[in-house]
Amino acid sequence: MQAIITTTGRDQIGIIAAVSAAAAEHNLNVLDVTQTLMDDFFTMVMRVNIPGDPVDMGELQEHLARAGEPLGVVVRIQSADLFTAMNEI
Repeated sequence: MQAIITTTGRDQIGIIAAVSAAAAEHNLNVLDVTQTLMDDFFTMVMRVNIPGDPVDMGELQEHLARAGEPLGVVVRIQSADLFTAMNEI
């Protein structure tokens, strides 16, 4: 299953490292990543593969959100299919 992790907040050192480490703790494989800075506002979108058995997306969301808290960024995850459906015109 593929999922999309979005991260937003004020730019600072360590955001990519923290989110990537949290993803690795759940064996998520990063397939693609993009980031943008607008003034001091940071946005990152990661496409990840979730291997193996069905995963508890609620638990995964909490884990990623906790990783972003010390940096003051908001981290969310959703299935790639849902993300695509919500963002198609």
